[in-house]
Amino acid sequence: MRRLHAVWVAAALLLMISASACSGAPPTPEATAGSQPTPEATTGSETEKQFEDFDPNNFDRSTQIDNPWMPMKPGTRFVYEGTTVEDDGTSVPHRIEIHITDLTKVIGGIRTVVTWDLDYSDGELVEAELAFFAQDSNGTVWRMGEYPEEYENGKFAAARPWIHGFEAARAGIMMPGEPQVGTPSYAQGWGPAVDWTDRGQVDQMGQTTCVPVACYEDVLVIAETSQSEPDARQLKYYARGVGNVRVGWRGAGEKTKETLQLVRVEQLDATALAEVRARALDLERSAYQRSASVYAHTPPAERAPGAVGRD
Repeated sequence: MRRLHAVWVAAALLLMISASACSGAPPTPEATAGSQPTPEATTGSETEKQFEDFDPNNFDRSTQIDNPWMPMKPGTRFVYEGTTVEDDGTSVPHRIEIHITDLTKVIGGIRTVVTWDLDYSDGELVEAELAFFAQDSNGTVWRMGEYPEEYENGKFAAARPWIHGFEAARAGIMMPGEPQVGTPSYAQGWGPAVDWTDRGQVDQMGQTTCVPVACYEDVLVIAETSQSEPDARQLKYYARGVGNVRVGWRGAGEKTKETLQLVRVEQLDATALAEVRARALDLERSAYQRSASVYAHTPPAERAPGAVGRD
């Protein structure tokens, strides 16, 4: 979900909402994160890749996503709340719900975990999305693609999916297996048909931040950017064992002025999870109808099998 690009997921963010006196403020120094990605771009002596080397043979337990910075346990729901600042300076309430379903979907030969994400602006649903993640043998979490539907006044407006293997799209890294400050930026996916050029870079480690759920220490901060907004940084704060807990921003991008905080994280019971699964499958049925050139050529999502890994 491009707005959060929180577990999940879519613009960078403004007006950091303070939960308490120990709330972490956005860092002030300008980072080198997310310099515009081209095949020739460099970070220090290392060359940034336009898209990442992807080895489908390096996934032996692809749906067991237990990276400590981005764990994805089926049945978990993350709820984020914050604000978006419009062009006229008006602050609008913003809410995102990310559901880790018990569905899997094979993409590029890799069985992935399916998330069902909902994005609300001022109480109105403006986007629903299916996103697909897998963890490789080194503990790196990959984003294999996404199908977002946008809505206006409660009606379908657009769908612009990118999925690894279609229309030159390539999977990207959402969380390195061993994040370290000073390492080059990395592609979070490459979807030229829909202008998906997002990149991430480890910005800080060892930070402290507080959100309504709890206060966290040893927090990792990832700075994200894209070719369309090279001067904007979305700052995503990750707590060990939890995942993304806060989203902030830095820079001058016009579409970046949003903030989000984790206000609730919960494990769904069997009834609630079944409802989430049903809603996610409803969105998939819509995807098969609306995306004839991409999504219609993917195998259907299904309940997680007993054995996980590459098909």
